Amino acid sequence: MINFAANLSMMFTESDFMERFQLASQKGFKGVEYLFPYDYKKEDIKNELEKNNLKQILFDFPAGDFASGDRGIAIFPDRKSEFQEGVHKALEYATFLDCKRLTVLVGINDGRFSDKELNDTLIENVSYASEQTIDKDITVLVEGLNLVDAPNYFVSNTNQCKEIIDAVDRKNVKIQYDIYHMQIMEGDILRTFENNKSQIGHIQIADNPGRNEPGTGELNYSNIFSFLDKNYDGWIGCEYNPKKSTDDSLSWMKNIGEKSG
Repeated sequence: MINFAANLSMMFTESDFMERFQLASQKGFKGVEYLFPYDYKKEDIKNELEKNNLKQILFDFPAGDFASGDRGIAIFPDRKSEFQEGVHKALEYATFLDCKRLTVLVGINDGRFSDKELNDTLIENVSYASEQTIDKDITVLVEGLNLVDAPNYFVSNTNQCKEIIDAVDRKNVKIQYDIYHMQIMEGDILRTFENNKSQIGHIQIADNPGRNEPGTGELNYSNIFSFLDKNYDGWIGCEYNPKKSTDDSLSWMKNIGEKSG
């Protein structure tokens, strides 16, 4: 059974953030994810989760000034203390909300440091995040982003994710495998998943081009879902931009005969 989580940063944006939990539940979702919870009181979020019988599946560690263009700070030697403070903030929310997955957005290479300095800092920071979360049974996820949408993002393919995970060498560090991003960067989606499934801790979906719902682009999501149904028992985050309204965008779930949860 495939478990779909609504990404509340991209879905149901017709409504205010705190109203999206109820809307997701009404559409049959049993889990939710989003970028960041930190602008809201954790008590209010927990109330929405409990009231709507939802599980908190995932959110990201603090990633700098996202509105101003930051896409993570984990690679920067001069922002290590900021990242590590963010780890504790994320852990405070994650433990309170019973969230078992936290994603590291690594950052965009701005040319101020060598690749070795950036890589060494990233490994140090992911190791720190792993150390702080492992006793809480929380998985730290490393995600590659495509270089079309995020030019100069430091981690952009599955092999780079694996190199970081291997260097950290802890059981609670895994890949966040975003099918949209990896279709752009490397393709070969099903074989890549099959070859790396022991290191994949979460999946996210969108079609390409456009980053809209499944069925609007080039990916054969019918085959992908059939494959994942047999080979993956984790959650799949619906991290897509609805082409029209969120309600209209959910027809793909009915078409494949699957239900979230």
